[in-house]
Amino acid sequence: MPSYTFTLNGTETTVDAPAGMPLLWVLRELLGVTGPKYGCGVGVCGACTSHLDGAAFRPCVTEPAAAAGRRVTTIEGLADGEDLHPVQEAWLAEDVAQCGYCQPGQIMTAAALLARNADPSDAAISEAMSDNVCRCGTYIRIRAAIRRAAQG
Repeated sequence: MPSYTFTLNGTETTVDAPAGMPLLWVLRELLGVTGPKYGCGVGVCGACTSHLDGAAFRPCVTEPAAAAGRRVTTIEGLADGEDLHPVQEAWLAEDVAQCGYCQPGQIMTAAALLARNADPSDAAISEAMSDNVCRCGTYIRIRAAIRRAAQG
């Protein structure tokens, strides 16, 4: 079984995993990281969204070899110790979460958006978030939270 070494939430990690196993299952089942959720398994719902070298990606459709030698950040690694990321703070302030299932992926997508565009337009927010499904329909609060985080 191949071994893969990558930085997971700031810690160098080596894991033995089958080559074809989706990285989502490596994270959840082999490494115990449960923030990224399984939603669709085909990369269209956004529940598993995490960061690969700072860019949003879908580990449900990514093989572990793609992470080798790179930085993987999940919702568990977004905060700086006890200090929440500005997007996480905005999520709480805007009371975004209802069921909470999609929220890790939503937050990770929003954080990646703000990292590359500190003041996104409504159109940019809509485009970035368009593939993240919220079954509870909190899209208005999601947009408000992204705006709040962008304002600092």
